[in-house]
Amino acid sequence: MSTTAITRKDATTDARVAQVDLKLEVVTIPVSDVDRATKFYASLGWRQDVTPPGSGVVQFTPPGSACSVQFGTNRTSAVPGSAQNQFLIVSDIQAARDELAGRGVKVSEVFHFGPNGRVSGPAPDHATYRSFATFSDPDGNSWLLQEITTRLPGRIDSTATTFGSAADLASAFRRAEAAHGQHEKRTGQRDADWPSWYAAYMVAEQAGTELPT
Repeated sequence: MSTTAITRKDATTDARVAQVDLKLEVVTIPVSDVDRATKFYASLGWRQDVTPPGSGVVQFTPPGSACSVQFGTNRTSAVPGSAQNQFLIVSDIQAARDELAGRGVKVSEVFHFGPNGRVSGPAPDHATYRSFATFSDPDGNSWLLQEITTRLPGRIDSTATTFGSAADLASAFRRAEAAHGQHEKRTGQRDADWPSWYAAYMVAEQAGTELPT
């Protein structure tokens, strides 16, 4: 029987290989007490997913997320609490922080980083990627909320515009409304075709391309 070797170069340039989707769907976190961790993540309002009977696996999915977190007995050799600064992306940092606090979670105040380190409050003008809040589970695994409204170029497929939830879509509409208000001030007239302007703004914001003015 003959075999055909595929070199590293061939593998990275072969169109069939390049087009295979590799979707990150589950991240395992180390916990010491499965029941305690289950109670905590359920308290966040995350969806508890159905897992195979007898697997000993517990899985939760954050609202709007395509990736889930998983834990259980003997799922990982990592030390409980060693998963640090796992990112949770939000479109409204204050609303996300307040919801967690309302659920009884011990969550930090919103902060950003200045020239001399951490500064209380959101970043000036809510600059995208710059505002944060943190919380931890009972084992000390930490989560970092990060506010992202406009993506860097190339991070999102520019041909597709999607929103993970109605809340994210509503936030995008509010940002478009505020920007459109400035647009009308600059032009000095009412824009009757505001739906098209809103749509162009929301698509460009998510794709990380130049925003309409």
